[in-house]
Amino acid sequence: MKIAVVGATGLVGSVMLKVLEERKFPCETVIPVASEKSIGKKVKYNNADIEVVGMEQAISLKPDIAIFSAGGEISLKWAPEFANAGITVIDNSSAWRMHADKKLIVPEINASLLTKEDKIIANPNCSTIQMVVALAPLHKKYKIKRVVVSTYQSVTGSGVKAVSQMENERKNMDGAMAYPHKIDLNCLPHGGSFDETGYTSEEVKLLNETRKILSDDSIQVTATVVRVPVYGGHSEAVNVEFENDFELLGVKSTLRNAEGIVLEDNPDENIYPMPINAEGKDNVFVGRIRKDFSQPNSLNLWIVADNLRKGAATNAVQIAEYLVKERLV
Repeated sequence: MKIAVVGATGLVGSVMLKVLEERKFPCETVIPVASEKSIGKKVKYNNADIEVVGMEQAISLKPDIAIFSAGGEISLKWAPEFANAGITVIDNSSAWRMHADKKLIVPEINASLLTKEDKIIANPNCSTIQMVVALAPLHKKYKIKRVVVSTYQSVTGSGVKAVSQMENERKNMDGAMAYPHKIDLNCLPHGGSFDETGYTSEEVKLLNETRKILSDDSIQVTATVVRVPVYGGHSEAVNVEFENDFELLGVKSTLRNAEGIVLEDNPDENIYPMPINAEGKDNVFVGRIRKDFSQPNSLNLWIVADNLRKGAATNAVQIAEYLVKERLV
């Protein structure tokens, strides 16, 4: 078994290597891949220095799986090249997510859809992944009508440049700007690019990807994405309206027993999910669970996850693990 990590020198790519190592992914060879300017650089894997290669050399090495985290343009150009060579691609960009013939996978929810014929598999957006992990078991039991979500997204979701901007601001240093405004000690209601409706691309993803992953186009979703000056992960305030009534004990029991979820919901002891505690972990943390008394069958949740891990790298590696386990590669 060989696995390639495309974008291995980037923020998410480096976490992918770390997650593969931690989870003892069953492969003999890891192939780090990056742009031409990074060819020949070394990355660490299992205490060894591995040399970064370019795209064409990576294809010639014939990995079984290639996990991409190098941006949409790179994925659109190179994922088909890898797939045509018989390599199964798991892509972390937005390039393939909404293609009708490409599957959008969160393993806890819909990995069973995958077959050997799926040569390009899409990894959802970070904020979508953590939300649907929490919502899927509730949708199955109570059927979701509408979701209202406000996100509080870590600067790590915008890459190295954004992290550097915040760190420079904290040191009163000038530097490159990832955002149009200061991020430290600030909140930016701006994630992605604005469209003609006034929504951003990150907000639209939460609608479209949720429907596709849960296989239900009747679900209504409205979102506000906010970038906040934290490192550890994304947080979401989620209001859900169901078709069916529920009891809080039933909701908590469902979440407690769901795969990939950790329930942190004891307000009397000040226990609730926070990004500072989620950092470096692979689970989705859910708390502040309470009824919305303003309308029937409605629930409030607070959902937190490390956006670089479950929101990106870990989800992709879990897809790869499923492919290996089910002998789909």
